[in-house]
Order: sequence, then C-alpha cells, then structure tokens
Amino acid sequence: MKDFRTVLKLTPAIQTLDLDSRIITAGSCFSDMIGQRLATFKIRALVNPFGTTYNPVSIHKTLLYALAGKMPSDITFLQREDIHLNYDFHSAISATTRDQLESQLRAAIMLAHDFLKSATCMMITYGTSWVYQRQGPGEIVANCHKMPSSAFSKTLLTQKQVITSFDAFYRDLKKCNPAIRLVLTVSPVRHLKDTLTHNSVSKSLLRLCCHTITEQYPDVDYFPAYELMMDDLRDYRFYKSDMIHPSTDAEDYIWEQFLERYAGASFRDFIKKWQVVQHALRHKSFHPGSSGHQIFIQQTMQQLEELSHLVDVGKERQILLEQLVNKRQ
Repeated sequence: MKDFRTVLKLTPAIQTLDLDSRIITAGSCFSDMIGQRLATFKIRALVNPFGTTYNPVSIHKTLLYALAGKMPSDITFLQREDIHLNYDFHSAISATTRDQLESQLRAAIMLAHDFLKSATCMMITYGTSWVYQRQGPGEIVANCHKMPSSAFSKTLLTQKQVITSFDAFYRDLKKCNPAIRLVLTVSPVRHLKDTLTHNSVSKSLLRLCCHTITEQYPDVDYFPAYELMMDDLRDYRFYKSDMIHPSTDAEDYIWEQFLERYAGASFRDFIKKWQVVQHALRHKSFHPGSSGHQIFIQQTMQQLEELSHLVDVGKERQILLEQLVNKRQ
C-alpha cells in the first residue's frame, strides 16, 4: 500500500495572482493567515480591516459599510464599563470614548472603501452559521462583547439568509468594482463552544452555501481550506496544543495548496527568490563585523537589487545597511 492518506489535488485557477494583484481579506482568523502571508511576499493586501468576524451576515454587513463609505447606526454602539464598542465590529476596534471609536471606525471603513475600488480579488472566510441576535432590535451582531447572554438569542442561519445576504453584498461590490473576483473559504477551525455536533451542522451549512454561490456566480471561486484540514491532513499532529487551530505545519501545507491553485508562474518564481532573501534577513551572526558576515550582507543586498524592479525593497535594504561596517547610501 503506497498511499496512507487521501490527498486533495487542486488544479490551477483560470485567473491567477501576481505581484500586481491587490487583495482584501475578510472574515475569520484563517483570512488573517492567508492575507499576512500574501503581504509577506509583497502582494498589496488589506488584511481583515474590520477584525475577525465569523458569520456571513456580519461579514457582508461590514463590507457593505466599506462599499458605501457609511458609518454604522447609533443603535450598534455600546459601552461596557469604560470601553466603547460596536456590535458590528471586533473588539480590537474599541476606545475609551465614543468619539475615538467613531474615528477608528471611520478610518477603517474609508481605508477599505478606497482599497476596494481597485482591488483585483477578495477572499472571504466564513467561520460559523450560528449567530446572536439582539433582543429588541433583532439585529445579528458580529460580536457580543461579553454583554449578558440575556441580551441575545442564538439561532442558526438558513441557507436562504446567507445567499440573500451575499447577493446584496455582491451587487454593491460589482457596482463599485466590476472587475473584482472573489474567493470563498470555510474556516477549518472548529467552534467547540457550539459543541462538536452543532459545529458540524454549522460548517455543513456554510459549505452548502459556498457551493450554491459558486454555482450561481461565475466569478466566485471556492478554495477548500476546510477539506484540506479535515480530509487531507486529518490528524491531530497538525493541530496546535488546543486541538482546535491548525499548526504551523498545517498552515504551511494549506498555504502551499493556495499557491498551487492561485499563484501565477511569475509570482511563484518571485516567491522562491524572496524566500532566500527572507532567510538571509533572519540570519543572526555571532560576529556581525567579521569579513565573512560583511560579504554575506553585500551578497544579500545584491539579491535585493535584482528584485528592486519588481517590488519595493527599501525596508529590507535599510535593515542590511545598518549591519554594514562601512555603510553606503
């Protein structure tokens, strides 16, 4: 027996990523991982500008704020003790005064608004179908912000709710940027607070919605991050110690599969060269003034120079310049 696991083999996408791509990611923490890695390899990426958001309706809602350049309504603001927050956004966006919070929200919304106009791709990661609705207003919240459970009711989204929410967002997105394409994913992180059985229901609904959306919208693609974790890797050695989040090895593998599907030939070639530079930048010499290390620094600067026509290498060049004994500008 040669094969000891089921391998998910991906085919290259019709449209690929290159160094001119502009990508915005939104949703659960998996979108952070992909977005940050893209940024590491000099892709212009706006990574989860509104913080981690898990359910589709809330993700679409914050993106609609960005598309319209519109602030959330007054009823979405709250104060817990001396901290001001907003039910539609992650607690990372918070402040000690309402004015400061509004300023943060306005900056995040307008940053995303401007970026969306020229973005070439958006990646959305859905995390859960379970949502919390406020008693009274009945609005679905992105975050309960540790308010009393009596203030909310927990419900499971329906497929119709998710598709309707996506369609409203999609229509406005295409009015703003007709050329943008989308990639949907389902987060491989299980929500154990919902219990394993309810997590399975939740993920199943998300996967069904993604399938339906990609069938109905030709410029929307699905990347199987969930299947790669659950069916391809399928082993607890690929989890962190909490047995919930993917380990670094798992993230590396999923990232490689992401590149297999979306990275164009020129971007792949750049990644190989940039990894050599990154490795050199991480190198810490015991004797930084030695002739050997100085030659190493100069060789690395030459490698940067060879890539400078493709990307901005100013930051990396400055790091190396500071290590030269005889600095040159």
